[in-house]
Amino acid sequence: MTTRDKKSDAITKGPARAPARAMLRATGFTDGDFAKPMIGVVNTFSTVTPCNMHLKDLMVPVCDGVRDAGAMPIEFNTIVVSDGITMGSEGMRASLISRENIADSIELAVTGHSLDGVIVIVGCDKTIPAAAMALARMNVPGLVFYGGSIMPGTLHTPQGDKKITIQDVFEAVGACSAGQISEDELGTIERAACPGAGACGGQYTANTMAMALQFMGISPMGYGDVPAVHEDKPAVARRCGQHVVDMIENAVTPRSVINTASLTNAATAVVATAGSTNAVLHLVAIAREAGAAFEVDRFDEISRATPVITNLKPGGKYTAAELFDAGGTPLIASRLKDAGMLIDTPTVTGRSLFEEIRDAREADGQDAVLSAASPVKARGGFGILYGSLAPEGCVAKLAGHDTMAFTGPARVFEGEEACFAAIEAGAIQKGDVVIIRGEGPKGGPGMREMLAVTAAIMGQGLGDDVALVTDGRFSGATHGFMIGHVTPEAAVGGPIAFVQDGDEIHIDVEQQKIDVVADIAGRTPCDIRPFAGSTTSVYAKYRALVASASDGAVTRAADK
Repeated sequence: MTTRDKKSDAITKGPARAPARAMLRATGFTDGDFAKPMIGVVNTFSTVTPCNMHLKDLMVPVCDGVRDAGAMPIEFNTIVVSDGITMGSEGMRASLISRENIADSIELAVTGHSLDGVIVIVGCDKTIPAAAMALARMNVPGLVFYGGSIMPGTLHTPQGDKKITIQDVFEAVGACSAGQISEDELGTIERAACPGAGACGGQYTANTMAMALQFMGISPMGYGDVPAVHEDKPAVARRCGQHVVDMIENAVTPRSVINTASLTNAATAVVATAGSTNAVLHLVAIAREAGAAFEVDRFDEISRATPVITNLKPGGKYTAAELFDAGGTPLIASRLKDAGMLIDTPTVTGRSLFEEIRDAREADGQDAVLSAASPVKARGGFGILYGSLAPEGCVAKLAGHDTMAFTGPARVFEGEEACFAAIEAGAIQKGDVVIIRGEGPKGGPGMREMLAVTAAIMGQGLGDDVALVTDGRFSGATHGFMIGHVTPEAAVGGPIAFVQDGDEIHIDVEQQKIDVVADIAGRTPCDIRPFAGSTTSVYAKYRALVASASDGAVTRAADK
């Protein structure tokens, strides 16, 4: 194919561009190739994590698809920070920060070379929203291709084989510290949980966001569902390459796909599957990049109107690979459409959302996906709360439990490590409201996830008897009565900075309330640990530029 007035003409057309063409010839371009669209294929490949270690192989069929459609693929790479590996360490501060870095690097690579289109191959958690943020920001024809989920691990027990995920390892750490299992048993679980390539296998953040982007239309429906090691994965990768070229031909841009309606569809999918609370941050951030109206309150509205219709981990039974076998994202979308809970919106394939799910399949006897008339839970998996503890809002995760209200004394910790040590020492009691502060976007910096803490609480059998409140985040593998994203955060003087041990904390999800029942007005705020990095480090830059969690924790240029 040929396309007139291509963006890439800026570097390939006319006598003045001979030096650029000379360099491109060294990469394999021939005379006829300069008339073709140039497609950036941005990969988040890395051998640091199973989530992304196979993406190098998927780049090959993606590029083949681009060539098949008459365009020229241009390969780039960007970073990934593994949430599962950094969890519970200082390195977790890099996770959310990496979202901005990845989006920025995609923008620089694509706009810097005047490319005509882009496909981003993603795996671990933050690479997925980062890709959508970059596409929305640039508005260059493009899509996001998810590398797929890992297969479940198999744990051999006297009672029979059990399918497990990384969630089971984190919770086994808590069980081991409580003396419920031995270190040898913990080691057996560790060795069995991750059998090969693919992102963490429950409805954790990666699979939550991959599904959300399919509902949003910026990823082709059903393509992300195909597991990482499935024989069909290269074929859908190739089709993605072809779709991007079609988008250029038909003038389909990300902002023609990402809008308030499609973001609402994405949030509905997250709620209906009891997905990760990180989706609140990420969908708001994508909306900001797209210039679309979408606020955190929409999650509460949608949760009240949308039941949970899937039985997926962390609160349920099945993994993402098993969901694929049952019928996958198209089946979920079909159920929600039948219940009148979706809006028909455009997608990157050129077909509408409803057209994409018209032929949704369902495996005989499956019970991973139910219906709105007979759901797993009548109310969706999120609540947005406000009150004297969080005047600008916070996010409650309701997956895996039926608790809607909780009142108890505060147990306050300055940072995740102090709290984890207390849990390991058996110092957390039933009825406590555990508060971890200083972990917000600025205070962290980087808004660490608290999976090590929440999993330890679950592993010790306290999941139904303890509430946890933080200005940090939770992993998608978290379940229990957990409330994160408290705003304003402690580092900017939010009320959470003034709470003391023993203060009564009252939480009511139905009333959207979270209050500290104490007079905190005359108190001195907690000490916020000074940032240890240099003023030129990425952490310092992020801390200076990052917005509130209620605004997606996006970074913004300083006001002049």
